[in-house]
Amino acid sequence: MPSITPLLWFTGQAEEAAEFYVATFKNSKIASIDRYGAAGPGKAGSVMTVDFELDGQPFIAINADASDPQVPGENFSQGKVALFVSCPTQAEVDELWEKLAQGGRKMPCGWVVDRYGFAWNIVPEGLRDVIGGADEERSQRAMRAMLRMEKLDLDELRRVYDRASSP
Repeated sequence: MPSITPLLWFTGQAEEAAEFYVATFKNSKIASIDRYGAAGPGKAGSVMTVDFELDGQPFIAINADASDPQVPGENFSQGKVALFVSCPTQAEVDELWEKLAQGGRKMPCGWVVDRYGFAWNIVPEGLRDVIGGADEERSQRAMRAMLRMEKLDLDELRRVYDRASSP
């Protein structure tokens, strides 16, 4: 089987972004940085790609020269991708949510768009137990509460889920 590695597209910010992500996620590192040579297409010595890992998951960040008509540049979009992060604790949800939102924007239902334009869904482990639980009425009540949240709060969703139904 071939290996599949997410490749994140940048126009000059690949190293900066990789450093930001590595500083944001525990157990992460920059594995290597490759630079353009004299043949280009980027300026000789500038960063071409950065191989990095976020908690063991490999990624590649690539810089493209937006002025090169052969390169799609900032508007490159062959599809949409979002990055899903399942957090074992609420403290980790809180920490990642705040770090990724710096210079970006917070959105409903646990979504954050970071300063580089990538969308992250920061989700506490156990969320599916409340919004997809066996009791339809309780799950729907938790779902309605989740839809009103930006950063997800599993304890609050559990309180809503566990609240006695009104007669």
